[in-house]
Amino acid sequence: MSSRTNISCLQEAKRVAIFGGTHGNEMSGIMLVNMWIQNAAEIERNRLVTKPFISNPRAVEKCTRYINTDLNRAFTPENLSAPDVQGLPYEVQRAKEINQMFGPKGSSDAYDVIFDLHNTTSNMGSTLILESSTDLFNLQMVHYIKKTMTPRTCSVLLNEHPQLKYSTTRSVAKHPIGLEVGPQPQGVLRSNVFESMRTILKHALDFIELFNSGVEFPPCTVEVFKVQERMDYPRDTNGNITAMVHPHLQDCDWEPLNQGDPMFLTFDGRTILYEGASTVYPTFINEAAYYEKQQAFMTTCREILAANAIRKAFK
Repeated sequence: MSSRTNISCLQEAKRVAIFGGTHGNEMSGIMLVNMWIQNAAEIERNRLVTKPFISNPRAVEKCTRYINTDLNRAFTPENLSAPDVQGLPYEVQRAKEINQMFGPKGSSDAYDVIFDLHNTTSNMGSTLILESSTDLFNLQMVHYIKKTMTPRTCSVLLNEHPQLKYSTTRSVAKHPIGLEVGPQPQGVLRSNVFESMRTILKHALDFIELFNSGVEFPPCTVEVFKVQERMDYPRDTNGNITAMVHPHLQDCDWEPLNQGDPMFLTFDGRTILYEGASTVYPTFINEAAYYEKQQAFMTTCREILAANAIRKAFK
């Protein structure tokens, strides 16, 4: 990247992958990707190679989140460098294959962009997930998507927390971006969620085509919800859950949670209040897939990120 008069000149994004089925029971991305594998006309753009890809086919076949371990946590240096021996967990072997096809992770040969399509059972609406606050290409892209979608909303979740950030499937790319759309039950396809995901991908690919054609994007700001803390359910000494998400919090993703607001309701009817010193914005509230991860919801804070103007670097 070079900078001249506050314009950051970035390399053309020539190769884009669209992943569905990282979790095999999240149906919108699976159906979209399978549709595009059959007929890719909708995702074709000038100066761009776009590859739709089912990332966890065995889990998709069984309509389950994963076979042995969560593929969306499997792209660690240890897993990617593990020797090819019999007995590796299926998703670790799959991570190594994906890294060879679309990476190697962290290299100049990696795909430019990977969109990883997910569904949530939480009431999050449409959410774009970023892994870096300094990726100007992604910041400009989500700004373009949000502006183009107005008056419909699309939240942006930023996860660069050193303890809570994880090794995602999309992290193989130079510019990884997740798309989470809900609420939708696991193993179910809802038309409104399907169409929302489809529309966001259209705008994202339009942005990349414009960027590759030489369009300059002016400086912008993006409101993000930055991951702060993972909140578990109250538990007894044996690790059993003793309370539920309070009805005043249920389905209130992205809404402010203030000190003294109801947070959990115990099975015997007692309300547990939020005791944090500052207002937070919960998300992934009561996500079905996160019971095994001991997470009731995730707290975030609101931030405004600034991005320089960008254009394609000309040789």
